[in-house]
Amino acid sequence: QVQLVESGGGLVQAGGSLRLSCAASGRLFSFNTMGWYRQAPGKQRELVAAITSGGNTNYADSVKGRFTISRDNAKNTVYLQMNSLKPVDTAVYYCYVEIVVNRYWGQGTQVTVSS
Repeated sequence: QVQLVESGGGLVQAGGSLRLSCAASGRLFSFNTMGWYRQAPGKQRELVAAITSGGNTNYADSVKGRFTISRDNAKNTVYLQMNSLKPVDTAVYYCYVEIVVNRYWGQGTQVTVSS
């Protein structure tokens, strides 16, 4: 099927940076959307950023100007560069790929930002 493996999470101080990576494998198609959701304790899972196979992007208002999403189609990998991190960014980050009507999820990676 489709598998997504995430890496890059960790503990960082406020103002620091992290880069998350998510490598997809399996029955992928040329036209798809990849991106990142996050979920903090007691909070609803929210879309952080998404990018289409054509390179169109969108971001949550809370991360605009700080986070950058990109993808390497040859490697079937999506990245999330996170700069100027804040404690409110602390969450489990889940990557996903959406192919036609199906969405597949990574295992999640913890990002913790200390003040």
